[in-house]
Amino acid sequence: MATPSKVPAADQTLAILSHLAAQRGPVPAATIAQALGIPRSTAYHLLAVMAERGFVVHLPEERRYGLGIAAFELSSGFSRQQPLARLGRPLVASAVDRLGESGHLAVLHGRDVLYLVEERAPRRPSLVTDVGVRLPAHLTATGRAMLAQLPPAQLRALYPDRAAFASRHPSPATGPDAAEWTYGRLKRVLAEVRLRGWAAEDGEVTPGLASAGAPVLDHLGWPAAAIAVTYPDDAGAALRDRVVAEVLEAASTLARRIGGGR
Repeated sequence: MATPSKVPAADQTLAILSHLAAQRGPVPAATIAQALGIPRSTAYHLLAVMAERGFVVHLPEERRYGLGIAAFELSSGFSRQQPLARLGRPLVASAVDRLGESGHLAVLHGRDVLYLVEERAPRRPSLVTDVGVRLPAHLTATGRAMLAQLPPAQLRALYPDRAAFASRHPSPATGPDAAEWTYGRLKRVLAEVRLRGWAAEDGEVTPGLASAGAPVLDHLGWPAAAIAVTYPDDAGAALRDRVVAEVLEAASTLARRIGGGR
């Protein structure tokens, strides 16, 4: 029999966060209270405090609660303490050796990606994706690979309006990447990612370079990280197909190592 907690509010708060993490999307407060055996008034009080601190997001139109950005930051904090980097580095290095192109591993940190591993291939151009660097998630292959795995309500909470879409190139030249980023455009891009199973980025981080990335899913199907390889955008379809195969295999292997799966 479990020993009663000496700090019931702390125990209930952690139970709520764990319960929300196990759901596929936001849920009503009454459902949370019933599932955990917490008085409904207590559940509402704790959810209000967690919402103020950013650990949950309240969706008033749906009368539901989901995990907030601060909860994602806790996940990123775990990643920064090395387990993902230690497990993922040899996989990225092996892909880089086989392809002769640079690779990296990143995690979501709010609306950014945070790079934990960077393996530079010999005689390849310098990249901005060094360890510790943050970039807007919607512009990167790793970011798109992870964003595509989030529930719609969670994605909307991250991108509530146009101001949420940062840009690395304020005045792009021409072509499809010159379009202004909106939530609708992001949803279309991520729908393509889910259909293919991998994410692409072409010149939006560094002109002349493209990347392909794949998500690393944990045991709940949430994106714990993503692996990507960057290559010249004029290299041709043969190299791109090899890159895609490598990142998919590396991401799948890392997912198994952390107890998840693709």
